Amino acid sequence: MISAGLSPYAQALGIDIDHDENGQPVLFVDFSDRIQGRPGYLHGGAMSGLMEMAGIAALQAELAQRAETVRLKPVNVQVEFMRGGTEQRTFACGSVTRAGRRVALVNVEAWQDDRSKPIALAQMKILLSPAE
Repeated sequence: MISAGLSPYAQALGIDIDHDENGQPVLFVDFSDRIQGRPGYLHGGAMSGLMEMAGIAALQAELAQRAETVRLKPVNVQVEFMRGGTEQRTFACGSVTRAGRRVALVNVEAWQDDRSKPIALAQMKILLSPAE
């Protein structure tokens, strides 16, 4: 079952929330044919999509704790692929480095069976604008 609050894009990829870790949601996606790239490996775009959704979820959780309502607009997402994602569940969790009045900086890591061995890292810059 897809968790409420995740975007239609996240739902289309099969992304869901696994658990909450120190106030930050840990997202996951199970390997399937729809997110396969080369045979036996997760597509880089699907991995990047999971990480973007995890970064946005982390920032939304941070802003909710501060009772702030703003619109989020990712302006830069930089992904570094460390190793190929294989045919297993992939996790991602974001960490808000800074959330100012106009810009937020979020780091995201993705892993599979061992969190100490990330398969990809991302840095996001997100514009914060007043909610309408």
